[in-house]
Amino acid sequence: MLMYADVIIAGFGGQGVVLAGTLLAYAAMEHGLNVTFMPVYGPEMRGGTANCTVVLSDEEIGSPIIRRPQNVVALNRPSLEKFQVQLADGGTVVVNSSLADPALADSARIKVVGVPCNDIAEKVGNARMVNMVAMGAFVKATGALPLERLKQALTHVVPAHYGHLIPKNAEALQAGYDAA
Repeated sequence: MLMYADVIIAGFGGQGVVLAGTLLAYAAMEHGLNVTFMPVYGPEMRGGTANCTVVLSDEEIGSPIIRRPQNVVALNRPSLEKFQVQLADGGTVVVNSSLADPALADSARIKVVGVPCNDIAEKVGNARMVNMVAMGAFVKATGALPLERLKQALTHVVPAHYGHLIPKNAEALQAGYDAA
């Protein structure tokens, strides 16, 4: 059976957009899928805009560039406004409702999943884990990968000197999954 999923993950620099995409890519590779990963960020980095594209498939992937993504994870309002218009009809947008009103999304055309990622990350105990909350919500909303694959891949993407935070990252993934 053909498996294909793509996503644009977007937000402010410093929200962990690239780390979220890296986690998804590693998890998909460990799941036996082909993967492309393409980060896009400007020189402003923290506080500016950042996004990345991840494509997962059980067949070869021709290009990391997607013009009409199936999925978008919007961690802030500017990202929602920019990328929802590109989203394919029937696609899914996961909206960080802590920073963007899900009512701004075109729910007549796309599936909208609002999750208060900032609020949940703070409850988990680390406000910087917004990206992990969003990734948990993404896999629940789309079924792209099992949540356990993301949890297992944390050891590949969390730097060794932050290894003590892996359990909290796993907790944030679970919280996002449960909230979606």
